[in-house]
Amino acid sequence: MLCGKNWIVDGGLGSSLQAAGYPIEKDPLWSARMLQDNPQAIKEVHMSFLEAGANVLITNSYQASIPSFAKHLSITENETLTLITQSVIIAKETIEEFRNKNPSEKDTQFLVAGSVGPYGACQADGSEYNGSYIQNISKEELQEWHRPRIAALVGAGVDLLAVETIPAAAEALAVLELLKEFPDTKVWCTFSCKNGHATNFGDDFKVAVKLCYELSGAQLVGIGINCTAPHFITSLLTGANNTLPSPNELPRVVYPNSGESWKSGQGWEGRPTNLEWIKNLKEWTDLGATVIGGCCRVTTHDIKDIANHMSN
Repeated sequence: MLCGKNWIVDGGLGSSLQAAGYPIEKDPLWSARMLQDNPQAIKEVHMSFLEAGANVLITNSYQASIPSFAKHLSITENETLTLITQSVIIAKETIEEFRNKNPSEKDTQFLVAGSVGPYGACQADGSEYNGSYIQNISKEELQEWHRPRIAALVGAGVDLLAVETIPAAAEALAVLELLKEFPDTKVWCTFSCKNGHATNFGDDFKVAVKLCYELSGAQLVGIGINCTAPHFITSLLTGANNTLPSPNELPRVVYPNSGESWKSGQGWEGRPTNLEWIKNLKEWTDLGATVIGGCCRVTTHDIKDIANHMSN
């Protein structure tokens, strides 16, 4: 599905909504609340990334779950699944509207990737960034928690699933095993990492991706890193390339954060320059990355730079 072509993934949906003035930063549902409150705003962000050159949209379902929507939106399980389905419809409608506005894109291939964020992302306690919960939850409990969202995304017709920002190998393996219940579904799996060799929970990244590959077979169409500082990506890809088949057989997926860090009283600092982005992109593509985009605080300008680099 992803082989033989460059794919440009969109950027930070939540941070783009924040930049547009929507007060989601301290909301326990983050951008997922907008599925109920303002779906048009989601569509506008999707459209901005398509206009910047993205050809993969990730659905706004990263923090969507039955327990969290019941708690914070006071809605039923069926209503939650309807909103998750809506996240796919919004992305598909945006692509069709983009094609209608741009006749030259009529035959361009676009993909909708259904976001499957980690269990920790819906706990509103920051545990998605360290994976600490993985020691207190069983494989079966993780699968039970992930199953309804996956079923809704698959039922809504996503092109593939993006199992993303996964901090621990155990959760990735639990989800990939669960996907055997959906044998026709393709998936990419990306880990969030805290340095150049370990996932946020502390698993050896190159071992984690090898285990995922060995478990998944043909369902796994891409593997890599997201929601990670860009200066760690080259080392992580190098390690993965020592344990995985060729990128021509299993494409490498990379969509890091902007590289900024938060300084109290000063705001966000350390955004890479355009030249640093281009240097990073060259290193990543040289290491086999063909699916590239951005995560938190990666803007339409960044995606445009990525698209221009990849087209050359």
